[in-house]
Order: sequence, then structure tokens, then C-alpha cells
Amino acid sequence: MITTVLVANRGEIARRVFATCRRMGLGTVAVYSAADARSPHVAEADAAIPLPGNTPGETYLRGDLIIEAARAAGADAIHPGYGFLSENADFARAVLEAGLVWIGPPVAAIEQMGSKVESKKMMDAAGVPVLAELDPAEITADRLPVLIKASAGGGGRGMRVVRAPADLPGQLEAARREAESAFGDPTVFCERYLETGRHIEVQVMADTHGTVWAVGERECSIQRRHQKVVEEAPSPLVERLDGGRAPEADSMRGRLFRAARLAAEAIGYEGAGTVEFLADETGEFFFLEMNTRLQVEHPVTENTTGLDLVRLQLQVAQGHRLPTAPPPMRGHSIEVRLYAEDPAHDWQPQSGTVHKLDIGRAATVSDAAVGSRPSRTGTGHTAEFTVLTEPGIRLDSGVVDGSVVGVHYDPMLAKVISYADSREEAAHLLATTLQRAKIHGLVTNRDLLVRVLRHPAFLAGDTDTAFFDTHGIETLSAPLVSEPDERLSLVAAALAQAAANRAGARVGGGLPSGWRNLPSQPQTKSYEGRVGGACEVRYRITRAGLAVDGFDGLELVDATTDSVTLLVPGADTGARSVRRRFDVARYGALVCVDSPLGPVSARRLPRFEDPSEQLAEGSLLAPMPGSVIRLGAEAGGRVEQGQPILWLEAMKMEHTITAPVTGVLAELNVTEGQQVDVGAVLAVVHPEETTGIQE
Repeated sequence: MITTVLVANRGEIARRVFATCRRMGLGTVAVYSAADARSPHVAEADAAIPLPGNTPGETYLRGDLIIEAARAAGADAIHPGYGFLSENADFARAVLEAGLVWIGPPVAAIEQMGSKVESKKMMDAAGVPVLAELDPAEITADRLPVLIKASAGGGGRGMRVVRAPADLPGQLEAARREAESAFGDPTVFCERYLETGRHIEVQVMADTHGTVWAVGERECSIQRRHQKVVEEAPSPLVERLDGGRAPEADSMRGRLFRAARLAAEAIGYEGAGTVEFLADETGEFFFLEMNTRLQVEHPVTENTTGLDLVRLQLQVAQGHRLPTAPPPMRGHSIEVRLYAEDPAHDWQPQSGTVHKLDIGRAATVSDAAVGSRPSRTGTGHTAEFTVLTEPGIRLDSGVVDGSVVGVHYDPMLAKVISYADSREEAAHLLATTLQRAKIHGLVTNRDLLVRVLRHPAFLAGDTDTAFFDTHGIETLSAPLVSEPDERLSLVAAALAQAAANRAGARVGGGLPSGWRNLPSQPQTKSYEGRVGGACEVRYRITRAGLAVDGFDGLELVDATTDSVTLLVPGADTGARSVRRRFDVARYGALVCVDSPLGPVSARRLPRFEDPSEQLAEGSLLAPMPGSVIRLGAEAGGRVEQGQPILWLEAMKMEHTITAPVTGVLAELNVTEGQQVDVGAVLAVVHPEETTGIQE
């Protein structure tokens, strides 16, 4: 019997496993790096053991230290979560040799599926359709495009699309570096790249007595950099082709389930796993890989089946039998991954402090542990790490207010998951919840997620792996708030700031803001917004009420330090005014305004600029903290627009810094191996001089 579980992981997945452990009455143990010392998963565990260092190689990839931690804390079982050592056969073997329970599949199954090269051969022999592996040395122009993939891992790392023969050597080397950094194994392979396809996977669960379930399918076609962004169950493609029927033998769902069970049975699988396929619009599909662990997107399967997959993992590890068949699927569930990244600027990851992450929480892990019912909110039931059985929102997150997102790990802030009776309702519920969420401190992909969920193509189920290319990342990542609504929100920000100034005033705090005996100049506050750029708010509060330059008919109802209510003229001439409330939060120069009009994040501009802080024209700034792994040009040399100047490694991914214009690389301020902070001046490019004479 298991009594205490150590989770060999961090963040959201550690908290997710702890939640089920508490519901089952099991003790919990966390491990943590120095960077994670204040993380929520550490505070929530019954015991926590530090792992010296910050990088994954020093900490969460050190199986020997994790086993020592389990012994020190008295844990009798280890759950690997996902990523890190979750699919490492040597670690699983060491756990078993240490006399601990391994909450995962047999070592042999991990080894067989651990190499994507060998696993494809095995699946082909078992009768599962596969895409053939290609030898890089034999790839010619007529066989392009091809996809390079890391043999030992997933999550988009070590993955490259190659369309030109000349690019193949460099992309192979880059993929090997990423694979080595992320998984400790530089092995990569190539296969035919399908420009558009549907990424569909089947959740399997198997016990030690020969029962193998195909629990249900998920569709995860909307991806960036080959990493999933939106996941849902059931698959819209399968639903369309099967007409919502049960998984009959000749239906797409029936064929998917049969192939998944064949894959699991071929390797004597036990526990939770996922068999991934790439499908086309006709329903033909090919085996991609098998993940011998719990998946990031497992909540959508839980919501549509009522199963707690972590509970089943723990029960299977203790020898329990599964029922003959899994429960049927019901309703629809959609999960989005909320990342600290900027999709509009090549998906640049962000780092820094999350001042606030409020997705409308109405229940906590502790509430769920004692069986309390989540309370009603404006967007349905909201709970953390809880299987939803009625329409609502679930939040699985590894960060809380004040958490710091560093450079050593994936920048995912949370998984936000909806459940409803229909796909349309699930999409609308999730989009509205995200738009109204308070997310302060970092640029995120929130706007992109909302626009995807509301896009006509998505709502029609017309999704594939080229969704972002087809519909345009510039359009999809545009801010949710319009420029006029951003300006109105900044008026509210200025009035809230004035209220805060009055509240802190030692003399005359009870007088109206800017009070004078005689008319005077308007009060002015300046901001830099994301949509409209610089915005100067000029206003007066007179006997007749509020007067704001550029806004006729605006009336102030109430203003406090953190909330402003305004009466705003209706859109049509002569229409009644609309009462709107704005919540305002300030963090130094950062100002965040939340309202149903959309989220606004702006920087309050100082009254006077410091000349010493002005940057030279052509300066290239570090978009995130990271390490310089390679240089692509020399100081003093000529560079072409778009030419790589250097490569940064951050959050286990490579990021290319390119020349913004054609000209001379006047300064190169870094060397290979150097660590840089966000905003550091990496290089300066002087534009090429022109004569101004047109030929």
C-alpha cells in the first residue's frame, strides 16, 4: 500500500498530483530547485526537500538526488509527472531498485517507446499505421519538406521543419543541441512533414491484470512551434466523420481506439499513457509516438469521462483492477495553455513577477480536499485541479500572485479548462473567462487564445496544425481591447491614481482632485499603451462634474484608489449613457485596468525623461534573460536585414536575434556563454547610409 508520494517534478503538475493524493488520504513530498524555493507546490506539500542548483540538469533531472529525497522524507512511492524524468527508463529502474513504488508503466515499456525511431518499427510490426523514418543523408529536394524530431522527448523541443536542402545540416545541429539541453539525448530523426493535419491522440489506461482501456480521444491540432496550445475532447474531426456515433469497428473512433489498444498491448503497457496520431480530413491516420506518462492535456479527458486519471494511476500502481470498460464520454471540454510569451514577436518567452493571476477562482485545492462544493461565479463553477461534472471552469496552475517566472523552465502559467454540454458553449465560456481574467505583470498569449476560441473556423471545428499560418498570427494575436476603449480605460487609471494621491495626502485630502478657487490648467497623466502607444489624459473636475479632453459627455460616478465607475455616452447619438466599472491596479510604473471592454496594460510615463536612460539608435535588446550560445557576426562587419547576429538559449529553447536593418554591426557587447538579463543591449546596428539619389 502506498502511504506517501513524492512528486519528482515542479509547478502545476506537482500541485495536480498532490490534490488527488490529499483526496485519497496520502502524504505528499515535494522536491525543489533554488529558483523554486517559494513555489506553491513546495508550500502545499507535507514535506519538501531542496535540490541544490537551478537548471534542470542540476535538479529535476538528477534521479539520484530525487531518490535520496524520497528516502529522507519517508516516501514509499514516486510520481514523475510529465517532462523531466517521466519517460526515463533508467530512473524508473532505479526507483524500483530502491524499493519504492514507481507510479508509471513498466521499465521495458518506457524503453521500447523511449526511442521514437525504434517505437515506430515496433508499431509497424504490430499493425499500427506509421510514417516512415527518413535517413538525413538520403534526403533530396524532391523529398522536402521534412520534419526533424528529437528521439527522446516531445513538447516541440528539438523539432524543426526543413524546406530547403541547404538548411538541413544547420537545422539538424540546432535540433540536436535543443534535444540535448531538454532531454539529455541529442538523437534526432526525420520523417515526411505533412503541411496540414489533425493531431489526435487516444488516452489509454491499463492495469496489471490485462485490462486495457481506450478512454477517449483528444484533438490537439492548434500548435505553435510544434507544441500544443489548445486541446479538446472529443475531437471535432472524429465527431464530424462519425456523426457522434459510438466507437463502432469501422468508425474513425473505433479504428483509433483499436490502434491505441494494439500499441499498448504490444509492449505490455500498465498505467496511464497516450498514443498520438496525425490524421487527415478523410480519417486516415498515422502513429506519431506514445507518451508513457500523464499528458499535460489530461484534464479534458477527465472532464468528459468523470475519471480522475491520477487516482487511477495510483490504484493501478497498487495492483487494483480496472472495470471491464471505461465510462462513456459526455459533453465537451477545452483546455488552453496560458503562457508568459509574446506571440506577436516570434513567441518570445517572458520572465518576471506575476503580480496577479485571477481566473475567477471560487474554490481552492483545500476546498476540494474536504469535499466542499465550488461556489457560483459569473462564468459558472470554477475549481482548481478538480474533475468537472457540470458546466464550469477548471484551473490547473503552478503560479499564484507574486510568483516569479524564471528562465530555467517552461513559461506556462496555467491551464484553463472549460466543460459544457456542447463544444460551442465550452468555447464561449472559456473565451469569456479568459477575457475577464486579471493577469498582471507579464505579457501573455491570453489575447491570442480568446481570438482562437471565438474564430469562426475554430467554432466550425476547422482546425489543423497550420491554423496560425492559415489565419495569420498578427491578426490572432492582436490585443482584445480597441484603441478608443484603451484610452477610456486609461482615463479610469488616471482618476484612480488621483484618488490614491488624495488618500495619501497629508493636507487637503478631502478636497476634489486639482481643486482651485479659479479655473486652471487641466491635470495631466501620461501612459504608454499597447494599442495606441503614448496617451496623455487631460482632465478637470469642476462644479459641473468631470471634463476630459477628447471625451464629451463622460460622467464620473465614483472613483477610489482601485476602482472607477463612469457613465459613458452610448454608441449612437442620443442613446442613453452606459454605466461601466473599471478595476485599476498599479505596480510601480505598470498600470493594469480590467473591465468587460477588455484588459489594458500600460506604463505610466515619467514627467521628465532621464537622458542617461536613452538608447542608441539600432540597439538590439535581449528579449528575455538567457545564455548566448552562438555568435553569427563580427563587430565592424556588414550585416543584412534579417541576418542572425546571435542565438540565445532560454527556457530550453533557442531564440535568434537578427539584424533589424542592413548596415554595419557597430557594437557587439556579448561573448559566447555569457548570461544576459532582459533588456540588456546585445548589439548596435547602424543603418546603411544612402545617397538619396534614385536611379
